[in-house]
Amino acid sequence: MVIRPALLPALAVFAAAARHQNFAHAAEELHLTASAVSHHVRKLESLLGTTLFQRHARGVTLTPEGRQLADAAAAALADVSAVAGNLRPDAGTRVLRISTLHSLVHCWLLPRLPQFCAAHPEVRLEIDTSPALARFDEGGPDLAVRYGPGHWPGLVAHHLMDDAMFPVASPRLPGVAGITDPRQIASLPLISDLTQQGWREWFRAAGVRGVRLPPMHSFSDSTDAMRAAAEGIGATLARRHLALGWLERGDVVRLPGPTMQARFAYYAVYPAHRPLAPAASKFVDWIKQQAKEAPWADAPGRRPPGARRRKGREEAFLTRP
Repeated sequence: MVIRPALLPALAVFAAAARHQNFAHAAEELHLTASAVSHHVRKLESLLGTTLFQRHARGVTLTPEGRQLADAAAAALADVSAVAGNLRPDAGTRVLRISTLHSLVHCWLLPRLPQFCAAHPEVRLEIDTSPALARFDEGGPDLAVRYGPGHWPGLVAHHLMDDAMFPVASPRLPGVAGITDPRQIASLPLISDLTQQGWREWFRAAGVRGVRLPPMHSFSDSTDAMRAAAEGIGATLARRHLALGWLERGDVVRLPGPTMQARFAYYAVYPAHRPLAPAASKFVDWIKQQAKEAPWADAPGRRPPGARRRKGREEAFLTRP
């Protein structure tokens, strides 16, 4: 049965009467008369073809059918109330819309966000990780974190952190234990994340010439490429800041060879014609400080906490700068 819009007032009155189980009290809440409440309830009962209240000398009580409808009405009104509250936040709440990369959110930002939320409880975050480039129009993001050259027309860019890449693979990947030289990595299954710098550039940086690269598995997102490496599908080029958790958990180990400096870096950007809102300004300051303090996965002497010490070259691969 479809409830017609004209009967929604009767349903709202019924919900109040069911909550009080008293027509007079419901009338007082709704600024109606008790007879008007009774009229709305009878109208609803007539439509549904069932009795919702048992009337008696001392008042009314819900019938089993009335209880079912009361529970459903209360849940529906609660949902509407919650959505209405989100449409117009409390006066003290500041909504901050951020557009950024899924890989950065998953591997780097999320573990740090509790600190920002604790320091700024008045800020409600709305984070968008869709691959489409953010448009700073009406209703768009207040701020974006981009990976690129650092200059975009019409945008102010705050440098956050540089990027670099080095090879990693699951310790369970067949053949990994025997890799002692960068050239040997080409004998492993390789994974690409469609970055503008990839394995061919890394092998050149490693001084390896004439290497023939095998057909690669390819993922559009760096997080998926890391997950594929952790699952033992192949070796991938890990990004310096995104790889930390994977290395510390022992999901992947570093393979021999250099860290290759990336051509691009991470920037916080916003429209030049629009000053930053206070909440966005706080986030920019906070994320810049986090980037400044962030440990690097390939820092000299870094190795997974609690991991077994490995002998010879294999141990050196975890910490080689």
